[in-house]
Amino acid sequence: MRIKMKKTLMMILPALMLSIFPLTSWTAEEPGKAAESKPAAESKAAEQNKEEVKITGEAAASILSAYIWRGQELTRHSVVIQPSATIGYKGVSLNVWGNLDTRPYTTGVNSYSSTLTETDLTLSYTHKFGIVSVGGGYIYYGLSAPYSGGFDPQDAQEIFAAVSVDTILNPTLTVYKEIDHYHQWYALLAVSHTFALHERVGLKLAGSVSYLKSEDASTYPKFDSNSVATTDKFNNFHDGTFSLSLPVTVTKNITITPLVTYVFPLSEDARYEMRARSIKGTFLPGDKDSSFLYGGVTLSFAF
Repeated sequence: MRIKMKKTLMMILPALMLSIFPLTSWTAEEPGKAAESKPAAESKAAEQNKEEVKITGEAAASILSAYIWRGQELTRHSVVIQPSATIGYKGVSLNVWGNLDTRPYTTGVNSYSSTLTETDLTLSYTHKFGIVSVGGGYIYYGLSAPYSGGFDPQDAQEIFAAVSVDTILNPTLTVYKEIDHYHQWYALLAVSHTFALHERVGLKLAGSVSYLKSEDASTYPKFDSNSVATTDKFNNFHDGTFSLSLPVTVTKNITITPLVTYVFPLSEDARYEMRARSIKGTFLPGDKDSSFLYGGVTLSFAF
């Protein structure tokens, strides 16, 4: 059943991305037709109504020097390609996202070909109340072996709730709850601000802090100072991030965004845990990494 789900997710991603382009043509033609067949006042009202209920979407692809997820190092010395496609309608959105590792890491002499390590499906709903937006949703994480012939991790499922305020720094609080194998709560508070450098170029600064509360010591244990798992559950501040990006608007629909991100632990418990989960090939915990710096570029097409 899990294998069938992964295959289905892998098929959905390209199909969803391809579907965006005919949808773009359809939405671009309709306002013109309305303007030709109705009086000016009626046409204007119709166009405003279409603006309120139109289908939106985005196709994007990121090329990054690493894949770091919630403080966990999932790739090393490899460029990753992360395609994404989103379609939204009346506050409801469906997103499919994938991670392709172009050079799976190994500590030995073996080398592995590129592999799709993860395909995620996210269904969410958001509603605005003035400057406050409230939403929630569901995420299915389709996880595959980090290299050909490797161990296939168990898939994960999460539900989440989020609230954001359209004000200075755009604060957003999201709380995730794992409901499948990796039982834990993960709360993320994020802020961001974009400075206009030019009518087509911005400078975006973003940061986040998180708190992780484990409900299962076998999947999210607390680690000691030697980065050895204990029988206690992790319950502390976890990872922080700071990112700098330079979104460049090429056309109305196309944006190119170079970015750099720094990930670091927020507590000693997090430092020991992130170091333990690092995939750097060494048996000495002190030689492993607990903070990460990576960068790349994202190309997005939105309508």
